Amino acid sequence: MDKANSNNASAVVSRRFSRRYQIDLVFEGVLVGLFGGGVVTLYRLSLSYAENLLRTITGAISGNAPQMALWFVVLMVLLIFVGTLMRWEPATVGSGIPQIDAEVIDHLDMPWYRVIFAKFLEGTACAFAGLSMGREGPSVQLGGMAGKAVSRAIGRKRGEERLLVTCGAAAGMSAAFHAPLTGVLFAIEEIHKEFTASLIISVMCSSLAADYLVSGVLGVEPVMRLSFVRDLPHGDYLLVVALGVLCGLLGALHNRGMFSCQNLYNRINKCTPYLRLIVPFMLAGVVAFVWPDLMCGGDAIFERIVEPRGIALSSVIALLLGKYLFTTISFGSGAPGGTLFPLVVMGALTGSGFALIANLVLGFDLAFYPNFIALGIAGLFASVVRAPVCGVVLVFELTGSLDAMLSVSLVSIFSYMVANLTKTDPFYEHLLSKQLDVAIDNPVITGLAGQKVVKKVHVGSGSRLEGMLIREVPWPDGSRVILVERASAELIPDGSTKLEALDELLMIMDAGAEADAMLKLDLMTRPSVVR
Repeated sequence: MDKANSNNASAVVSRRFSRRYQIDLVFEGVLVGLFGGGVVTLYRLSLSYAENLLRTITGAISGNAPQMALWFVVLMVLLIFVGTLMRWEPATVGSGIPQIDAEVIDHLDMPWYRVIFAKFLEGTACAFAGLSMGREGPSVQLGGMAGKAVSRAIGRKRGEERLLVTCGAAAGMSAAFHAPLTGVLFAIEEIHKEFTASLIISVMCSSLAADYLVSGVLGVEPVMRLSFVRDLPHGDYLLVVALGVLCGLLGALHNRGMFSCQNLYNRINKCTPYLRLIVPFMLAGVVAFVWPDLMCGGDAIFERIVEPRGIALSSVIALLLGKYLFTTISFGSGAPGGTLFPLVVMGALTGSGFALIANLVLGFDLAFYPNFIALGIAGLFASVVRAPVCGVVLVFELTGSLDAMLSVSLVSIFSYMVANLTKTDPFYEHLLSKQLDVAIDNPVITGLAGQKVVKKVHVGSGSRLEGMLIREVPWPDGSRVILVERASAELIPDGSTKLEALDELLMIMDAGAEADAMLKLDLMTRPSVVR
């Protein structure tokens, strides 16, 4: 067994250092991007058709009591259909992003074919029902599973497979938002949380390939178009700071409300998930006839916000509250769908409302109204997801302009800081922690005994490892240093090798114990004030 593990480790290291590995990552990234982008393109077309059909039907029968009652029967059928698919494949519950996070850190081993099949149908059914949910979360999961499918098809090991899952997640985000750079940064900042040349190259290839495919089918126009009349004057930057603080507080409230709603739904332990789905599906029926703007992701709301004549402040506040409550009730139930697109719409509403209030109170020039819509999107995204760089790039791709980079960065930083000061969990990290709690006894957890992965560890200046000999370090079980990179030189280590600040340690470890090993290594390599 030890000999088999040694051979496995040697194969992983040889593959990692081969020149072909870098070339393979480019082609594999493109392959994942085309497959993932194709799946998400079909998914977007399916959702668009479902939403258009929904609005046509509900618009035609509105005011006809018998036909409206029949529509609620249709909603019950859709509820049973979605609930049955969720029971058949539990990994499709919710947005799908926490599941991809868990897959990448090796806590889940999802069956890609079942997830793609079920998630596609569930998302389409939820869109046809009118639930306030977005396509981005499911698109990330569909893309990630496309990456896994490619990995299995070409026979890659588990460590490389997880990299291709990250590539697929980037492709999914890119295709969903028509924003390739956002896809790259979201995958790195939120999913993988690691910056390496091999990862960035392969993720970029996937994201660009997916965007190329989706733009060829759906056109090159961005999902949400914003146009600035002129740059925001520096004298108005105090308003940018104030909006950042507001977005930080609203982002914290957003997360706490979502988490509380999930906890309420979790008290329903009988006939799950059907009983949990009754509230959002029936509420969707009411909304369809009473307030149709709130249905689905929020495209209709965004179109109203960016109209030249604008929208009344009272309508902005009502839409913001209504959209948040409907999204919270829909998502909290565990229904298959995401919150990113509704979040972007709520950010736009926040920026719109702030600009209108500033106009009333301070006489703020509404020529800069579109600027504050973009700032609201970036600010709320940064506070909810805690991915400020991704939020800045998203706004850049929505506007097609770098002119607002300073103000967008500023609002993202303040929003991020304020949300952190409230001690509210980041949205997807909280969902991941809940996902892992639920998945502990679930058969989809992977053991992966005997498989090896290669990771890079950076020795921070002032960290515990600085100045220690390799034999003195209490390395995590199942891990060892195979190479030390120091000032562009590569050293083959032995027990007497002394570690220095800024060393890059190439380590090999058991795939099943990687998460625990990396946590221990992070504590040992993190710079500390007192040594």
